[in-house]
Amino acid sequence: MEHKDLMELFVDELKDIYSAENQLIKALPKMAKAATSGNLRAGFEHHLEQTKEHARRIEEICTELGEKPTGKKCGGMEGLIGEGKEMMDEFEGDVLDAALISAAQRVEHYEIAAYGTVRTYAELLGNDRAVELLEETLEEEKETDQKLTELAVTINVDAINPEASNEEEVPVANKPKSKAARA
Repeated sequence: MEHKDLMELFVDELKDIYSAENQLIKALPKMAKAATSGNLRAGFEHHLEQTKEHARRIEEICTELGEKPTGKKCGGMEGLIGEGKEMMDEFEGDVLDAALISAAQRVEHYEIAAYGTVRTYAELLGNDRAVELLEETLEEEKETDQKLTELAVTINVDAINPEASNEEEVPVANKPKSKAARA
């Protein structure tokens, strides 16, 4: 078996993430269309534009490495998107929005893990420009995850109480307490 070096792994992982981002570019408009919450829909639309930029950054890194970002299919993202599609078929209304957030956060956590890993590879390989681009994307993925968490506070409560508008603010008494407040 031929030994492959870290640079080969780095390029392979970039191709995997590029595939993941392109799958997400196709899935996000469907998720936005399915969302009943205007805030959630707007969040998906905003993240679609970010995702296009994430793919562009990977293209830039690959170009600098003399590589093409294509040629690999990300099975992990394919599975996560498939689960999201199943949820869109099973649920509706506020419960669908809660399910969409669940699916989206799984995607975000997958991407956070992937970008954190390739950023570390770029650091070890001394590729400062790749580190910069990957760190920027990693921070955007973390911010998206945090925004989804904030939306879930209201949307998940609305899924329990369908009479509540999914655009209304949840009374403070119904909001989950932070870890610090529970201690």
